[in-house]
Amino acid sequence: MLYFWMRQRLLDRRGFAFLGAAILCGACLGGVTNAASVGQSPWSSQTNSKVRLVSGTLDKQGEVTRHAGVQLRLEDGWKTYWRNPGDSGVPPTFDWSGSKNVESIDVSYPAPHRFADANGTAIGYDDEVVFPVTITPKHPDKPVQLALTLDYGLCKDLCIPVSVDLKADLPADLGRGDARLIESARARVPALAGAKTLPRLGTVTADLNGKEPSLEIEALFAPGAANTDLFASSSEVLIPVPKALGPLTDGRQRFLVVFPTADEAAAIKGKPLSFTLVSDQGSSETIHTEP
Repeated sequence: MLYFWMRQRLLDRRGFAFLGAAILCGACLGGVTNAASVGQSPWSSQTNSKVRLVSGTLDKQGEVTRHAGVQLRLEDGWKTYWRNPGDSGVPPTFDWSGSKNVESIDVSYPAPHRFADANGTAIGYDDEVVFPVTITPKHPDKPVQLALTLDYGLCKDLCIPVSVDLKADLPADLGRGDARLIESARARVPALAGAKTLPRLGTVTADLNGKEPSLEIEALFAPGAANTDLFASSSEVLIPVPKALGPLTDGRQRFLVVFPTADEAAAIKGKPLSFTLVSDQGSSETIHTEP
């Protein structure tokens, strides 16, 4: 049976319609495998992928704190999505509402890459991705109980929505646990760019009232950088996938974001846009607001 989804282009540009029996597949094909260590959930096998919670303590300037990660492994040829999935797909959603002794939970996204699919260009991950999770407990001296409902999309020749529930108990004396895995994932998260950071954002030129409303972005990369790219996202509006206007030249590369309609272009005004620059020599993120 063919499973696929079609992207809604209605008022809520972040909505997606899943057709046919794909709506059911996340629950019906999943299963829990393997025993878990302290601070972990068991692996949960979900339709050509498996996922679990991991945790450990990190020492930052003498302060030891508990951190977690959502570890997602994909079978060969399968991919999942970034917070802006691109021309098709669905971004992951993380629901921690069932957790206990938690003041706040913040999920970070490692730098993604683009790949082609049947509907154009998608943005995301293959093989394995670990989403680092920063935890602020209400009571630091007491255990934390993590309860996550994770919804994510998988795509190969078929595109499938998946939903899984994961739980892990983090004792107050957790220990290092999976700290190395979490630290490695955190190192892949783009840091906020500074005035002299490379890569970093150069100029942003807006033409939002023309026949093809657009943003032209200049990105600055380290000399000799390879695999350079730029992605854009917003929590309030959907941003089309940037297209490179040419190769990296003298540390500079230009990208173009073309909006399908004037209304969608106008919607970005006054909204914070996140530009994520990636390369083989590091990644960074810059927040830009178009007046």
